[in-house]
Amino acid sequence: MSRKTAVFPAPNHDHDRCAADALSHAEALCAARAQRLTPIRRHILQTLLSSHRPLGAYEIIDRLKSDDVATPAITVYRTLDFLREQGLVHRIESRNAFIACIHRHDAGDPVVFLLCDQCGAVGEAGSEQLAGAVKAAARTAGFTPKTPVIEIAGVCAHCRGAS
Repeated sequence: MSRKTAVFPAPNHDHDRCAADALSHAEALCAARAQRLTPIRRHILQTLLSSHRPLGAYEIIDRLKSDDVATPAITVYRTLDFLREQGLVHRIESRNAFIACIHRHDAGDPVVFLLCDQCGAVGEAGSEQLAGAVKAAARTAGFTPKTPVIEIAGVCAHCRGAS
């Protein structure tokens, strides 16, 4: 990861600033790639940026409805595919859900998701050592990873400290 960011943002962090920074990054990234961050793409990304918890596609649809944005499921799925291709959203396979990426890292870098069983927050972690080990293991096997993701369930430090 190129920029140092807390794995689990503090419960009292400036979430509006966090979401605004991620949205600004998304706009710049799409512009640099000559991709359009259309109003629906922006709205779905903002919906995912509303917390550090993953949302399923139908949870996103429900939130869009509450914002008076009626969106068919196929549009949400296509939008999520676009956002994933751009590296702006990750899929949490074990939860069948999606989370906005607030970290800036190279495409193809292994990502480690730390999933808190108590509060539902998802932390995104990684290290150059881990990335090197995963890439070396794949290279040794003659394998080209499509989505190098590791998911680890447990309890975050914030919840552990609150107990």
